[in-house]
Amino acid sequence: MKIDKEQIKSLDWAKGDGLLPAVVQHAVDGRVLMLGYMNAEALDKTLDCGRVTFFSRSKQRLWTKGESSGHVLELVSAAGDCDRDTLLIQALPHGPTCHLGTPTCFGDAMRPPLGLLAELESVIQSRRGSEPDSSYTARLLGEGLARCAQKVGEEGVEVALAAVQGKRDELHSEAADLLYHLLVCLASADSSLDDVLKVLAERRR
Repeated sequence: MKIDKEQIKSLDWAKGDGLLPAVVQHAVDGRVLMLGYMNAEALDKTLDCGRVTFFSRSKQRLWTKGESSGHVLELVSAAGDCDRDTLLIQALPHGPTCHLGTPTCFGDAMRPPLGLLAELESVIQSRRGSEPDSSYTARLLGEGLARCAQKVGEEGVEVALAAVQGKRDELHSEAADLLYHLLVCLASADSSLDDVLKVLAERRR
């Protein structure tokens, strides 16, 4: 159930003595970033200002993530579960989420496998405008969209050949190359994996 300000009162605040657990998930790559607790005021402020805010049980006050470090969580969406006693907050982190400096409070390894594509895309986007000799990605982007598109075509052929020849390990390797070059091509075209996934989601409907 997607939550907006009008639905705050419909949540089961009584069950947790005015607090609900709030699971924070990376809105792009699906990683669970942290767990916090919200009261109605914290949720209202989160929806109001667009930065994830909790009720600190130790400080006994509202606490906006990153208010000291600057590593805020930018709100994307908020939802309640079927029992209306747990919140799922999807957010975009600005810097590490954990106070120990790791991306999540559960360590670096806790990432859905497909989340690697989102992470790779972020790295590719960060190379745009970099010096061509700084990395292969920067050089490829610097050569322009036509070259990026050409590489997608080349890698696609190599994937097909490996598949029909039954070379399983080579197929996996060439498919990895294809995915990488496709992401580079999308970046060069000022597009993104999210745009592609939106098309797939629409087709699924």
